[in-house]
Amino acid sequence: MGTAGILIAIALIVILAMKGYSIVFIAPIAAIVVIVTNGMDFFPSLIGNETSFMTGLSGFLINFFAVFLLGAILAQYIEKSGAAQSIAQKVLSITGTQKPFSVLVAILVISAILTFGGISLFVVLFVVIPLAKPLFKELNIAWNLVVIPIFIGIGTFTMTMMPGTPSIQNVVPMKYLGTTLMAAPLMGFVASLVAIIVGIVYMRYAMKKSIAAGDTFAPYEDAKEDALALKEKIPSFFLSILPILVLIIIIFTGSAMKVDNIVLIGLAAGIIVAAILFHPFIPSHKTALSLGANGSITPIFFTAATVAFGVVITMAPGFKLISDFILGIPGNPLISLTIASASLGAMTGSSSGGLGIAMEAFAQTYLDMGVNPEAMHRISAIASSVLTGLPHAGAILSLFALSGLNHKNSFKYAFISMTAPIFFALIVALIMGIIFY
Repeated sequence: MGTAGILIAIALIVILAMKGYSIVFIAPIAAIVVIVTNGMDFFPSLIGNETSFMTGLSGFLINFFAVFLLGAILAQYIEKSGAAQSIAQKVLSITGTQKPFSVLVAILVISAILTFGGISLFVVLFVVIPLAKPLFKELNIAWNLVVIPIFIGIGTFTMTMMPGTPSIQNVVPMKYLGTTLMAAPLMGFVASLVAIIVGIVYMRYAMKKSIAAGDTFAPYEDAKEDALALKEKIPSFFLSILPILVLIIIIFTGSAMKVDNIVLIGLAAGIIVAAILFHPFIPSHKTALSLGANGSITPIFFTAATVAFGVVITMAPGFKLISDFILGIPGNPLISLTIASASLGAMTGSSSGGLGIAMEAFAQTYLDMGVNPEAMHRISAIASSVLTGLPHAGAILSLFALSGLNHKNSFKYAFISMTAPIFFALIVALIMGIIFY
């Protein structure tokens, strides 16, 4: 009954998320289902001061609020100053805008640069979608193809694979494993290369197939369009990219020197550099700071609510059956860790949420087994995202809402563009982990 209750609660999350309910509402409801079906003490398990849904929520907020806050503020400076526009224009000037595939590559590169620079993927969507739509219309490209380069850019190698990326998926394992953002660098670089190659091959295939089928922009003419307010006065490309370069250099150097809280130091330094360099281009520092602070609230509560639900699951007696099954998978422990991270990411529709649950439930057990923490860090992060391209995933729902697309005309592109690159990268990373770690 307890294990069945957990599965029912997970199914509830998937169904309600697909219907558009907020995870902040769904997670405690699902936690209550787990508590009741597992015969747990109701209020101590839900709002208790020790291990409970509420302590799981607050614990995640305590550990990661600063990362979300600083990342969101840096994003505002890059967006409001016109730096994102400058970066986009530079990339487009290099790739060109006359050929459909060049435009797709440009969107992928822009998305990847901004995400690797610490910008939330949700903010990147707001920047890239309005920028891409006029180009798709001008070249008569089917609008639903935009899903592919965006998701390859924000949801594959920059999210979980590239060593040094300040994404929350790369930050979460540090708390449990004592690793750095540069964990397993060779594995991360090789996995990233594999993901990029697979992603570009699929993107070209999908584009050619769409053109051969006679798909055009016309059916999407009435799709939601928020015109991008282009600024006349924007910083140069060099100035625009400088805060991102500062962030990356600090993270790489600080991680190599094992400096504590290096992601916070890097983000703070990036904000300071951006505030100074972008001063002539920012209408109001107060607005940028306030919007950034406010914008950090929703993403962190979404993730924290998912992790809090995971805490309740790990407390439940019914979880022992699931845990024993995962730990009992034959072969190298990295294989069972991969299955655990991938399954939890798929169930929650959130790679960061699923990863947080996996680390909470299994990290110490695997460390006690002698599994290399750097290999665990990189493989669990990659695995957590391999099946998050599902209908209830927050990133997919957000992109569809902003672009006017829907599951019927675009979900296959969203699913394949994330799942295929990550799957092949994960296989390579797993082989490297088993052989070299």
